[in-house]
Amino acid sequence: MLTFFLVSGGSLWLFAEFILSLLEKMQAQEILRMLRLPELGDLGQFFRSLSATTLVGMGALAAILAYWFTHRPKALQPPCNLLMQSEEVEDSGGARRSVIGDGPQLLTHYYDDARTMYQVFRRGLSISGNGPCLGFRKPKQPYQWLSYQEVADRAEFLGSGLLQHNCKACTDQFIGVFAQNRPEWIIAELACYTYSMVVVPLYDTLGPGAIRYIINTADISTVIVDQPQKAVLLLEHVERKETPGLKLIILMEHFEEVLRDRGQECGVAITSMQSVEDCGQQNHHAPVPPKPSDLSIVCFTSGTTGNPKGAMLTHGNVVADFSGFLKVTEKVIFPRQDDVLVSFLPLAHMFERVIQSVVYCHGGRVGFFQGDIRLLSDDMKALCPTIFPVVPRLLNRMYDKIFSQADTPLKRWLLEFAAKRKQAEVRSGIIRNDSIWDELFFNKIQASLGGCVRMIVTGAAPASPAVLGFLRAALGCQVYEGYGQTECTAGCTFTTPGDWTSGHVGAPLPCNHIKLIDVEELNYWTCKGEGEICVRGPNVFKGYLKDPARTKEALDCDGWLHTGDIGKWLPAGTLKIIDRKKHIFKLAQGEYVAPEKIENIYIRSEPVAQIYVHGDSLKAFLVGIVVPDPEVMPSWAQKRGIEGTYAELCANKELKKAFLEDLVRLGKESGLHSFEQVKAIHIHSDMFSVQNGLLTPTLKAKRPELREYFKKQIEELYSVSM
Repeated sequence: MLTFFLVSGGSLWLFAEFILSLLEKMQAQEILRMLRLPELGDLGQFFRSLSATTLVGMGALAAILAYWFTHRPKALQPPCNLLMQSEEVEDSGGARRSVIGDGPQLLTHYYDDARTMYQVFRRGLSISGNGPCLGFRKPKQPYQWLSYQEVADRAEFLGSGLLQHNCKACTDQFIGVFAQNRPEWIIAELACYTYSMVVVPLYDTLGPGAIRYIINTADISTVIVDQPQKAVLLLEHVERKETPGLKLIILMEHFEEVLRDRGQECGVAITSMQSVEDCGQQNHHAPVPPKPSDLSIVCFTSGTTGNPKGAMLTHGNVVADFSGFLKVTEKVIFPRQDDVLVSFLPLAHMFERVIQSVVYCHGGRVGFFQGDIRLLSDDMKALCPTIFPVVPRLLNRMYDKIFSQADTPLKRWLLEFAAKRKQAEVRSGIIRNDSIWDELFFNKIQASLGGCVRMIVTGAAPASPAVLGFLRAALGCQVYEGYGQTECTAGCTFTTPGDWTSGHVGAPLPCNHIKLIDVEELNYWTCKGEGEICVRGPNVFKGYLKDPARTKEALDCDGWLHTGDIGKWLPAGTLKIIDRKKHIFKLAQGEYVAPEKIENIYIRSEPVAQIYVHGDSLKAFLVGIVVPDPEVMPSWAQKRGIEGTYAELCANKELKKAFLEDLVRLGKESGLHSFEQVKAIHIHSDMFSVQNGLLTPTLKAKRPELREYFKKQIEELYSVSM
């Protein structure tokens, strides 16, 4: 047994237990003799009086203790007092600020030589020693890399080529980028920044109507696309005379001459990205760098109703936001030149772009996935990333898959036991991946992410405390949660290093203040530490492009961004998201209901993957559409004596009843009122997704589309339950 312990690696603590068992065999009088402090002259006689077993035990214990003191895992030192992570700002009407920082002034930048996105990349180029920058791979092949200098050169060539194609080097020049994550996306973005142009991301999940609206609203004459199919989509708008201002389409990939001919017929020039770069190389223009106050990007938020809103973000906005992140984490997990980020979250959204900017600023690498989310694990094994930005939905799937593989009561008990042991370490501030529990249970999980992840950042939606707690232990890396929205660039709060508690989104970033205001209709009052979350600081956007009415709704006269989310201050100065001001509705009896709050409670039901809670002002109760987790639901049903295929289970009335009972149980435990509980549900077998139009690209529910999609089922639920 001892030999096995020693060769299994990382099991010194089990050997320590063996040594302690030897000590237990020592006779009581020997222990008492050891506790006496003999005179120096008596030491020889003292040791000669001890038995051989005792001497072996003492020597081994001394070795164990020496090793323990020199190699014991050390708790991470937080950058501030975790019991007071934010403080009230004087004469501010209750606003709070981060206690991390160099003074009361809000942070605008971290490095003097990186105040614009152009300077951010140039700094990475300088310190990287022309190291690898952008990576891509073909199926079953290793990653190939473009160096920092290659990326910088291609950006200058592309930007110079744009100038030769009648674009202007100024912030009035908007360039559309319509592509999936890939190196050319970043090259196109950097080309715009090199010549003070403005990037306007497009994405097909917006729908053709929204793309038409963006092109016209932003006066886009040039769009850079990845695939010929997207060029065809844009040409169709021109042919229907819906986007008369579009004059140039630049393709990243090869295309047929017939496409060029079709473009000529409707007055649109179609050319390759390579040819524009070649043109720029032959007609090189000196860079025209932007100022921090210049517009860098107009990020059209997908929204859940109406036309998308174009959030105008300056270079200073983006730099301030990621500088806040750097300040919070500077003493703990500071970005390094050898960091590698895996890019799969849409570059059309600010969360992914801000995290990538942090990597470029420090000379790190970004590797892009192949474009198929099903191959992400394979990409990560090939890339071995150190930084992994995710959304909670992916964490939930990871969590469910881990537990679905523990397919017997014994396996599940062992997994939960190991997780509890590591979670105890996490609560004491220790984050590691070399414990005995890692070797026995968690190393395979870590290897599925490439085996090198040291930081996970999650945002865009609420994360389950249970999932976060488990994954912090199982993945053996620091897991941070942020909160924010496009209008404050990406984040306005962030987990303080060392605070590994769940159920909140951290304290304000050093680049912004946060205050709460009363929401009378929902009975939230600032005197109770609750209210609508408002943000002010250098990371807050300048307004919506050509939309003064909605800008006025979002930004008040004092510069406060009204987020529409309801928050609560916790005793440690952290913020908890408790509700959503938008998407509230009245039931027939006059009660206000916030469906997202209810959904966030119901989603904790073990067999539930997705849920949509619906209400109507003409009805007195709520109904729901539930999508089961296909990996969890069969075993959950089997425990209740219900057998069948996935499709059969979704149609099973007994299972529907069990689902409803579990949802109501969770609702009661969370304090939902009776009118907030669903009274009937429909089980739907297919997931809500971006592809079927039921989720936004940031994976938020598109409520009007869900209502219309399930109109027939909702009517049936109300008719049966009346």
